[in-house]
Amino acid sequence: MEEKTVKPGLFEKGGRLGWLHSTWDAFDTFLRVPSTVTSKGAHVRDSLDIKRVMILVVIALVPAALFGMWNVGYQHHLAVGDLPGFWNQFLWGLVKVLPLYIVSYLVGLGIEFTSAQIKGEEVNEGYLVTGFLIPLIVPVDVPLWMLAIAVAFAVIFGKEVFGGTGMNFLNPALLSRAFLFFSYPSQMSGSMVWIKPRIGADAITGATPLSYMGDGMQALSDNGFTFWNMFAGTIPGSVGETSVIAILLGACILLWTGVASWKVMVSSVAGALLVGWIGNLCGATDIPAYYQLVMGGFAFGTVFMATDPVTSAQTETGKWIYGFLVGALCVTVRLFNPGYAEGMMLAILLMNTFAPLIDHCVTSSATKRRAKKVSLV
Repeated sequence: MEEKTVKPGLFEKGGRLGWLHSTWDAFDTFLRVPSTVTSKGAHVRDSLDIKRVMILVVIALVPAALFGMWNVGYQHHLAVGDLPGFWNQFLWGLVKVLPLYIVSYLVGLGIEFTSAQIKGEEVNEGYLVTGFLIPLIVPVDVPLWMLAIAVAFAVIFGKEVFGGTGMNFLNPALLSRAFLFFSYPSQMSGSMVWIKPRIGADAITGATPLSYMGDGMQALSDNGFTFWNMFAGTIPGSVGETSVIAILLGACILLWTGVASWKVMVSSVAGALLVGWIGNLCGATDIPAYYQLVMGGFAFGTVFMATDPVTSAQTETGKWIYGFLVGALCVTVRLFNPGYAEGMMLAILLMNTFAPLIDHCVTSSATKRRAKKVSLV
């Protein structure tokens, strides 16, 4: 009996367009569960995979993104002395923020797909979150070509050279912001943001609360910054970082679904409050410690950046230490480094570097304790 040979599919390896297998597979499995199953060995079967985790994080980011779009329009119209209705403000912001997302995803996904094709591997879904995060942590009028370079740098040197999603030790979104900050200091600032102008008009610079960190509580009050408007987010700032209310909605989603660690969030807040309180005691600032939680990118960084399961500490005890040091370092930078008022970016990137060491110390300590118990028995 003659054996029939089964020809490979169009996009399967060996098919006519097999060289596009990685790209086809990425689109094919984006909205549905792949048909492949494990063939041997013991495996835990769970409905939660990387793709679904990434989508849950994106959903958690939506409130901050939507508020940021409205706030971009609101801050612009407030600065020019013309306040139209809610939808006009939102549409203005949508038009200005949308190009940031287009550039972020086109450049980032372009590199991810190209890398997967070259290596013959599956396209990882990690950039779904990174691409959504980057436009939320930059000023709305950052030049698009600068953003494209920053995204390319973060994806290539922050992820791909280490093996892609899950292998990077630095948060790629924060790495892109750090690249912008240190490469183009005249276009980026830790304490000032740009309110998007009309076409042909000069840019309008809006001061954030962190601009007055060194001037104290009176300067904040004189410039109209109160705890409640900073909590609500109706202030100048990077696109998605201003509204603590919107960020807390995202935090509830992440905690309810078990995607993010509450230990990192709680310990980060504790570290910030402690250092802020010490700053009040020693006279470094008269701004109350709890104000630090609603200023700048602290809330956004604590909820969406510090809790990144890839770049944060992995051990349970390590998460407490890691989160505490993130919050403490953030406020330390704010209080004692006048050249860079926003310390959250540097704090998280620095602790990303030390997270493996924290885990190593925690596991080594636990191993020694167990060995002692065994020797006593």
